[in-house]
Amino acid sequence: MTNLVRAELLKIRTTSTWWWLALGAFLSIAIAFAFNAWLATEVFDGRGEEYGYTADQATAAAQAANIYTSGQFLGLMFVMLIGILMVTNEFFHQTATSTFLATPRRTKVIGSKLVAASILGFLFWLATTVIDLAAGAIFLAAVDQGPQLGEWAVQRALLFNLLAYAIWTILGVGIGTLITNQLGAVITAAVLYLIGTQVIGLLFLLLSNLLNSQAVIKWQVIWPAVASQVMIAGEATEFTPDWWVGALVLIGYAIVTGTIGIMLTRKRDIS
Repeated sequence: MTNLVRAELLKIRTTSTWWWLALGAFLSIAIAFAFNAWLATEVFDGRGEEYGYTADQATAAAQAANIYTSGQFLGLMFVMLIGILMVTNEFFHQTATSTFLATPRRTKVIGSKLVAASILGFLFWLATTVIDLAAGAIFLAAVDQGPQLGEWAVQRALLFNLLAYAIWTILGVGIGTLITNQLGAVITAAVLYLIGTQVIGLLFLLLSNLLNSQAVIKWQVIWPAVASQVMIAGEATEFTPDWWVGALVLIGYAIVTGTIGIMLTRKRDIS
């Protein structure tokens, strides 16, 4: 298994695609960090209620957690695309046959892709988190708040952000096994992530108005992109459930997509 994982990581390193995805992730960090820093400044100046923040969400620790996870939304999409490419590249470059001939036990092949995807997710999380921590500590010091790294809310956000990155690469592998056409898989996943997330939010908002119950909005956590945000957000609000609900939803998606990916690959005709 170790050799297979190394081979999967080598395949990624020898292509230029992941460099472009990494660049996209870092650009998204810069934009998200600038916005979150501006928003934190507004909150620290006592204008948090104008932006819908509760007292718990307006604390220095909560704002630090938000700053230290800047860029998560688009970053998760990029690692998902890496997971997709790890599978679809085999079919796009017609190397699937030779891969499965070299390793007839297909479960081990997909298992190695899942492990390699998790490692790449960790590396993306590490690189983005180091940038966020460095820039965030400087910003928080400048506004006389301190780094807040000793606070559990901050530590939890960082740890669950790591979990989110690992799970989304696994989700990408699962999507790649479902849709082996590379262009089709990438476009479908990106549209569902970017546009589907907004559509889900709108649908649940309309449903809550129809049923005259704001509690309905919490159920949009069933959508994985929303679950990721809930997982690192902290305490529940009238619109979002507790963080552990988002964690359970994401873990469930990882288990289901990983299992489906293995089952489909074991039965699929590769020629």
